[in-house]
Amino acid sequence: MSALTRITLVVLVFDAAALAAVELLYLPLRVGAVPLPITILLAMVSTPWLVCSAAELGRSWMVAALPLVVWLLVLGVLGVGGPGGDVLLAADWRSMLLLAGGIFPAAVVLGRVMAGSPGAGSLVDSPVGGDTVQVDGPFGYRE
Repeated sequence: MSALTRITLVVLVFDAAALAAVELLYLPLRVGAVPLPITILLAMVSTPWLVCSAAELGRSWMVAALPLVVWLLVLGVLGVGGPGGDVLLAADWRSMLLLAGGIFPAAVVLGRVMAGSPGAGSLVDSPVGGDTVQVDGPFGYRE
């Protein structure tokens, strides 16, 4: 692994930690009396992207899993024993959706990496015919 690849992996891990903190802190966001947990959508998009980007760097499932593991650890540490002993990960539907929205899409991408399926760590597959290129979306679906 080259120095540039290692630096990029450190940046991805830092991004995972920062996103977990931001998603947790803004989870109880409300507009008036209506809850607006927009960070659930952020988790649904960012964690699979981080796992896919890490997989492109290392071509190993352990390297690909690193951002997801860091995201879970930061969410657990800050959520259960947050700043000043506050519990930020409350036992309600928003917390469950944040965990599910971050874990499941990233687990699908990680499963593709572990299975070694074509394009698992790459967003662009080899041409199928002529000049056509199939591109995987953020959740592994063909676009």
